[in-house]
Parts: sequence; structure tokens; C-alpha cells
Amino acid sequence: MDYDGGFHEVEKDGKLFLVYYHPKYQPIPQIESPSSSIEVANYDHPPQPLFLCPSVRRRKDCSSDFSPFLIKSSPDSVLSSNVDDHHTQLCSSQRMCRVSTHHQGCVESPHTIRISRHHHRISRVSYLRYEKWPCGVCRQSIDGNYGAYTCKECGDYYAVHSKCALGKDVWDGEELKGVPEKDDIAQDAPPFCEISEGVVRYFLHDHHLRLEKNILYDENKLCEACVMPIFEDEFYSCAECDFILHETCLKSHRRIQHALHPHPLTLKANNKYVSLYSWGCRACFRKCGDFVYECPKQECKFNLDLRCALISEPFDYQGHEHPLFLSLHSKEDEFCEVCCMWSKYRLSQLNCIKCTFSVCMRCATLPYKVRYKNDKHFLTFSWGKERCTEKYWCEECEDIVDKIFYWCNDCCTILHTDCLFSQDPYLKPGQVLIGRGKEFQILAKSNTSRPICHYCKKHCQGKRFARDNLTACSKDCARDIILLKL
Repeated sequence: MDYDGGFHEVEKDGKLFLVYYHPKYQPIPQIESPSSSIEVANYDHPPQPLFLCPSVRRRKDCSSDFSPFLIKSSPDSVLSSNVDDHHTQLCSSQRMCRVSTHHQGCVESPHTIRISRHHHRISRVSYLRYEKWPCGVCRQSIDGNYGAYTCKECGDYYAVHSKCALGKDVWDGEELKGVPEKDDIAQDAPPFCEISEGVVRYFLHDHHLRLEKNILYDENKLCEACVMPIFEDEFYSCAECDFILHETCLKSHRRIQHALHPHPLTLKANNKYVSLYSWGCRACFRKCGDFVYECPKQECKFNLDLRCALISEPFDYQGHEHPLFLSLHSKEDEFCEVCCMWSKYRLSQLNCIKCTFSVCMRCATLPYKVRYKNDKHFLTFSWGKERCTEKYWCEECEDIVDKIFYWCNDCCTILHTDCLFSQDPYLKPGQVLIGRGKEFQILAKSNTSRPICHYCKKHCQGKRFARDNLTACSKDCARDIILLKL
């Protein structure tokens, strides 16, 4: 028998029993009966620990109003006095327990499921081959004696606590045992088809796209998917319109399973109208551009912009030596080591399990290398020990740089991240910001003038938001203009 034990229905003397086979303690099965009477312990059986659920189990004599299953051959249990620590030790005494109860939910745990933290299905096993495993969700150690969920595709490399695997923010609630994998994400069609060498047809665009090399940098030449400029490498452009894509964005899958959501997310073209009062991306809480990954279940109202959607685990962050993992339960008081800001929007965080390092999704998705129109070199993202020890000024706004920034080591060019990308980096020129019946057209950054924002009275460094004769430098200023009824 393999190490996937479990309960099986067995009929004996006209009565239906649930027989639990634990492969670690063969060959004597442990028998459950839904009878409400106390079974006589069989002292001829050797001690057989029953490891099923690590939550506290109770021992008591059955009464008429007590209905859990009875275990005929389970040893005495030494229960923890603290009901919150969910731990049970099983002794090696030869004396059998008269009655042992188990959580109904643990007995009925699904056999095969899919979770957001892994790209294969995982299945319930009664014990693990090795004593200690790291959980693929909480990253804490798993006691292999209690069983867990493991991946048959990955072999002895992936396991998850039962409670972690069945969490509502990880599992979609569907039992997949016996369900064919015909709707599996891995079997989706690719996002593009090759027409000829260097020419492709993308599934979210009507025209053919041609592969090109980026020679001259243009800060207003933005990728339709991630809304970032084309800094380097190859990209695909349309000869019939202004549609362009980074090569990496072109290859983004039609559907993904992301660690932050239990359901598969589908890549779709966003509406050109963006509400001021919508959530935006649920990881960084920024307004999304043209493309988003969206949950098809309307009740979820969950979507991710492309850059956040491409964050996977383990995440290798420039400037930190250890791999990072996504936190499922973001808090209002989480601190980002990069921008030195406390989270006020419950931003998703990437945390290190070996030290206390944490970075918010807004910083994690900023590109490491960028281009600037007035510098022939690449600028690199700098923070922490690389921060300015002296006073330096931003090339664009001429204000002091004191936190995160981009800089050129050769020319000493320094830029605020907001001055390079604007405060709303993932909103695209051509979209329309709407709120309370008012509309603001989103315009590209001007290379000839820097108009003054009608709300904050500062120069517009990046994208502009225009309505009639009013100009705003950000969506926040546009919102405040609407609230003030200017």
C-alpha cells in the first residue's frame, strides 16, 4: 500500500463500518462505526496510533446525544491543555482507548484539490515520508505524522498543511478526485500564433505584430499591457496602429493561477473608462491600464495589473539575498523596507522567511533598470544603503531626493520614481478617468511644457489629466477637483 491512507467503507455482519488504513502502521486497520454504543477494546491488537488531524481531539463516553464516529482500536491520547495550539500527542501504551472522536470535517477532507500556491493538483496523504517538510503556503514546518497535501507531479518536493491547503483564500472549494484535467490552465492555447518569422497574431489585437529592436528611447512609447516604456530588448509593434508589446508581455498566459487568489485569473483588455472609485489592482491598489488579469466570478471582484500578476514565488528581489514569498493576510501596519512607508491600503507584501525583510508590491514591481531621455546610460533603482548620504536634487522636479530613486552612476543623473513614471504609472494616455459624472482625459507627458496643476499648484511632471480648461497632475488631484466642484 502506498502512503495515501484513508477511510474505506467495509460491511461486516450486516453493519457498515468505516475502516481507516494507515500505511505507516500496517497491517491492522482501525475501525470506525457510527454506532452510539461503547465498543469493547481489543487488547490483542498492538498499539496503533491514528494520525489524522492535528487539532485537539476529545475523549469521552458516548451518550445518546453524542454522534461522532467511534474508533475501535486507537491508543490513549494525551491532549494539550491549550485548545488553541491544536496539537495532539499519541502514546505507545498497549491499552486501547475506549472512545476517540475526530472532527467530522477532517474525516471528510477532500482527496484532490487545486490551490493558488501551486501549479499542479495536490492530494491528501496520511503521512509524509520524511519527518520535517516546509509548508508551501505558510512556510512553517509540517509534522509528517499528521499527514498533509502533496503533489504527485513534483514528488518529494512539495507539501502543504491540511489546514493551510483548505483555507478559503487558497482553495476554491472544489473536490477534483475523478475530475479530468481538460480545463487545466496548462492546456490553454498560447497567447499568440506565429504567422511567419518575426510576425505574430496576438489574441487580444486585430492586426499582425512585427518583432523590432528598440534603438531610440521614447518615454511616451508605452507597452499596451504593462504600460511601462520600452527600455531595452525586443518588442512587437503593429504597422497599422500604435499597439506595441514587450516581448515578455506578449508571452503572458491567457490564464494564470496566482498566489493571491484561489480562482484562475483571465487576461482581458480593460475598458478605456476608469472609475475614480474602483479598487484597481488588488495587490498594489493602483488603477490598471489597458490589460488586467480578472477573476471570472463576479462576486470576487478581483483583478491584478500585469506587473503584479507576473510576481511569482519564490521571488528574487534585487538588493536582497534571500527569496521572498507573498503574504496572504496583509495588515495596515506592515512596513516596506524599500520605500520606508507603512502600508495604509493593505498592500500585498513580499516577505523573507529567513529575516525580517519585507517589500510592498508597489516597490517590488518597479523595474530595476530604466532609460531617461537626457542620459545615454541606463539608470538603476536605488534604495537602502545606496541612498544619498548627501543632498541631491531630482533632474525633473528639482526637489531633494531622500528615498527611493533612479540614478546613473556615470553621469550622476538622479530622478524620483514618480517623476520618471508619474504618480499613476499604470494608467495609459487615451484612457478616460470618470467620477460623479465628470470625465478627465489622460494625456501623455509633455516634452515642451509643464502645466501647473489646478489643485496642488505644482508642475505636472508626468501624465496629465485634462477636463475643459482644468489640468490635474494625478488621479488624486483630479478627484479632489471633482469633489471641490471646480
